[in-house]
Amino acid sequence: MKLSIIVPVYFNEDNLVPLYKDIKEKIINVIKYDYEIVMVNDGSGDHSLSVMKKLARKDPHIRTISLSRNFGSHAAILCGLSQCTGDCAVIKAADLQEPTELILEMVASWEKGNKVVLAVREGRNDGKSQSLFANLYYRFVRMTALPNMPKGGFDIYLLDRRVINVLMALDEKNSALTGQILWSGFKTDVIYYTRLAREIGTSKWTLRKKIRLVMDTLFSFSTLPISAVLLIGVLSFFGALVWALVVLCFKLSGYIEVSGWTTLFIFNLFSFGIIMLTLGILGEYLWRTFDASRNRPPYIIEEMDEEQKDDEWPKEG
Repeated sequence: MKLSIIVPVYFNEDNLVPLYKDIKEKIINVIKYDYEIVMVNDGSGDHSLSVMKKLARKDPHIRTISLSRNFGSHAAILCGLSQCTGDCAVIKAADLQEPTELILEMVASWEKGNKVVLAVREGRNDGKSQSLFANLYYRFVRMTALPNMPKGGFDIYLLDRRVINVLMALDEKNSALTGQILWSGFKTDVIYYTRLAREIGTSKWTLRKKIRLVMDTLFSFSTLPISAVLLIGVLSFFGALVWALVVLCFKLSGYIEVSGWTTLFIFNLFSFGIIMLTLGILGEYLWRTFDASRNRPPYIIEEMDEEQKDDEWPKEG
């Protein structure tokens, strides 16, 4: 049996050595399985890749992969999953904010027959703004897209080989990997933990990336946007019908001598706003359809350990 530990790396040069020491002390020296650590450099602009290579020279169980640019953490994780060889794989963040010993609990749950094991946050010691966004995001996802999303959300998890093969076969663009895992419906267990404060480096989880994650989750797993467009259209139609009848009655009764420019302007402006909103939502769906039709890979591998480099493109599931 073999355990794969996948670590997406983005501007984490100062975290990698402490991370490896933590994994070796708490996991490698304890588990009875063979193991590999797959580190995926997601276009870091610092010295993360050189640190990864130094660690790989110390430990032959470490595999290093470098993407051609920053494709995002989900793409980096997907790359790691496509290249790992373990019977199960654990996603481990490089920022040391999740207790490493969680991996032992996740593996123990997997040994009991669970195909997916989620490490769910029941508390957070990081910034209030981070906590606020996370709570709002996961509540929104549960209400609109994935009702089985854990209340505290999850970033690290264990996947059985069968689950990994399914994710590789999905080949979806502009989608949230965590949503795909929940959607797949495999037997799932949950382990709770408290997220630690970050002590080394600063987070690269920007507002733009957060908004992108919300959009990917919403448009990939929910019918809310298109349903909202339909509702707005129906309300606009009946509102216009009622308004037309009122204006007609007033005109026939002689109450309207001069047409109201202000009212007409406001009504036209409001109608124009509805049309633009509708086109924007439909455009988002059309863009995603077009992007998927181009069949571009979700990531491009620029460099890999020579003994592992079979080809330049992601492996199919």
